[in-house]
Amino acid sequence: MNATPVYPISALVGLDELVLALLLVAVDPAIGGVLLRGDKGSAKTTAARGLASLLPDGAPFVEIPLGATEDRVVGSVDVAAILAEGEHRFQAGLLAAAHGGVLYVDEVNLLADHLVDVLLDAAATGVNRVERDGVSHAHPSRFVLIGSMNPEEGELRPQLLDRFGLSVRVSTPADPDARAEAVRRRLAFDADPAGFVSTWSGAEAELAARLRAARPVPLTAGLERAVAGLCVAAGAEGLRADLVICRAAAALAGWRGKDAATDDEVVTVAPLALGHRRRTPFGGSGVDQSELDQLLSDALGGSRAPAPGSPSSGSGGGPDGPGAAEAAGGPPDRGEPTGEPDPQAHQRAEPPSMTSDRSGLAGLLGATRPGGAARAGRGRTKESEPDGRGRVIGADRASAGATGHLAPGATVVATAVRTAGARPLRIQAEDLRLARREHRGDNVIVLAVDTSGSMGVAERVGAARDAVLALVADAYQRRDRIALVAYRDRSAEVVLRPTSSTEVALARLAGIATGGRTPLAAGIDAARTLALEDRRAGSHPVVVVVTDGRATWAADGLDPVECALESARACRANGLDALVVDCEASPRPLGVARALADEMGARYVAMRAPAGGGPLNGDALADAITRAIG
Repeated sequence: MNATPVYPISALVGLDELVLALLLVAVDPAIGGVLLRGDKGSAKTTAARGLASLLPDGAPFVEIPLGATEDRVVGSVDVAAILAEGEHRFQAGLLAAAHGGVLYVDEVNLLADHLVDVLLDAAATGVNRVERDGVSHAHPSRFVLIGSMNPEEGELRPQLLDRFGLSVRVSTPADPDARAEAVRRRLAFDADPAGFVSTWSGAEAELAARLRAARPVPLTAGLERAVAGLCVAAGAEGLRADLVICRAAAALAGWRGKDAATDDEVVTVAPLALGHRRRTPFGGSGVDQSELDQLLSDALGGSRAPAPGSPSSGSGGGPDGPGAAEAAGGPPDRGEPTGEPDPQAHQRAEPPSMTSDRSGLAGLLGATRPGGAARAGRGRTKESEPDGRGRVIGADRASAGATGHLAPGATVVATAVRTAGARPLRIQAEDLRLARREHRGDNVIVLAVDTSGSMGVAERVGAARDAVLALVADAYQRRDRIALVAYRDRSAEVVLRPTSSTEVALARLAGIATGGRTPLAAGIDAARTLALEDRRAGSHPVVVVVTDGRATWAADGLDPVECALESARACRANGLDALVVDCEASPRPLGVARALADEMGARYVAMRAPAGGGPLNGDALADAITRAIG
């Protein structure tokens, strides 16, 4: 049992769908874990801890910190045993500690990809295999995997997202009564944890007993075929969605005490399995409910209403319709908006033919630029990071004058091998090993867009919005991030900080202000500042200036064009990779954008409207930028 009182999962308010998902993976961990996506302070961690308290035999609750190293997670050589006894022994990590319990990763989207891979592999196989530092070891590691994240801080790569069995969009209750009840319960728990837990002990004991007795049951004949049709219609790639829906339906039927799973269970679990498995990232983690209802009706045969207890039935997402919290005495689920944008809301027209100088653009990030070193391309991998960042992929003997981070395990093993177990163990220079690290850097594309009242502002801003969304879709696949700086009147504003989240981009781009004069220098300076921040954090920024060549305002009454050129020279001096997109529509171009590119040491792309007229197109703009970064 936990020594510290844990907030009862049955006391949660308005989180029936979340409770359902957690109970299902507890019934059958082979479902593959749960990803909780939602607002800050929405009880995601509280729910994860509450689930562990329901599991039998004092099940452990293990949390993976963001700063955890791979050897701490998977285990490594026991240095103390080698030093003290000369014995080459395995030292277990957090995956061993989580066996039989809950493994929780808060902000899993910020955890290093290779660690997420390790966790998902162990969750899928139930075994942790270690081959490192001279250790070859395997041990059981069966646990309920729960990850949580705030989409505003970026997305998981689709390959990792797909490997979570279920996902739940956790929203703060919008109903004042539900919020007030949640606050009352939390205050009561904080004032007297033991008393509050005692009050809910009956409901908790009932849930725990039911969980111990629940087992997955068989599927009714032909249900696998109906599930397959549903997944095909929903555009789910691969077979993982099919497997998850079938396993989750079997677990839910067992939880409900049924002998076999039917289409009622499929209707309930399908949104949890399909929400994060769209072919396109637009729409975030959700799936349009009316669309899903139609797909379910078509796949399961005939026109049918949503089954009681399904998220679309309005009765809550809990395993028994009202949900675990309400069944235990909590208030009913008031219904929460998903907050997910329409996947079709940002469809763009086919790009018109445009004149763009793309010669050599693909080599932008690989070229040596004035004031900066040669840059690698998109998704580049660096070895031997000097600041110690990145995954340890091996160890090398330390040569004379070599610098780096010591690899203690490899050093001790090398000493033990050289001395053949002699005591005391004395480390010599020839035994020293330095860690060899791999760090996969990301690109940050910082767009500076003119939103002043100059000619064509509506088309320019519209194209910028569409381009950002297209780039975010690409970034979602490639682990890059997109930022947007809008400059107008007398200042520049960071509209969108670096993100790979479609949800965040859609929200931030909804109302960009336009009009006023054109402070081109301010826009370049703001983009440069943001780019330098990200470079210091280890990313590779690319500044993209979208301009019609106008500059009509500068601070202190200085010449606006000269100030813009000076800001461009500052970008060059900082060694920032850059691209200037010239969208000037005048029959007599001023040529400022070309001069800006020259002073910035940037590539230049002219985006012209077609001969028959037409607006600047976001797809074409995004395509030119994508080609530039390779």
